[in-house]
Amino acid sequence: MRWREICGVAFAIVLCAAANGACAQSNYGIGRPATADEIAGWDIDIGRDGSNLPKGSGSVSHGREVFAQECASCHGDSGEGGVGDRLVGGQGTIGTPKPIRTVGSYWPYAPTLFDYIRRAMPQNAPQSLSNEDVYAVSAYILNLNGLVRDDATLDAKSLAAIKMPNRDKFVGDARPDVKR
Repeated sequence: MRWREICGVAFAIVLCAAANGACAQSNYGIGRPATADEIAGWDIDIGRDGSNLPKGSGSVSHGREVFAQECASCHGDSGEGGVGDRLVGGQGTIGTPKPIRTVGSYWPYAPTLFDYIRRAMPQNAPQSLSNEDVYAVSAYILNLNGLVRDDATLDAKSLAAIKMPNRDKFVGDARPDVKR
């Protein structure tokens, strides 16, 4: 009796796998392949090294204006936090029992700040800021954290060149199947 049950289960698994393969290969006449323009609209990720940063630039002073209009209601007037996360301060606290994780204390790469702001902010209208506004808000937040001067203007090259305070504090992934 036990042998019959094992064969029955094995047969059911083979049957399901064959049915799954058949469904995946059939064409129901719906949908179409995405065009290059459609793919480009979603292919907006920024590498930690700044790869794929768009053209444009933004100054700290313009970032202050955009931040006041689009960000301060959640993150506080000076990035101190509120409904949204705290963005400023916390340097030197990561190794303490009560770390304060902010852009200036925790984030290892400045280009990822641009990537996050462009994708997700403002929360009520993600991807609504222009590249110039995102560069400007990035500059302002980095300025609030003491990482760029008051008169700084950031673009792809200068943003990628910023060395964040916590860059070398992360532990690499030593698994052999993970590309570094």
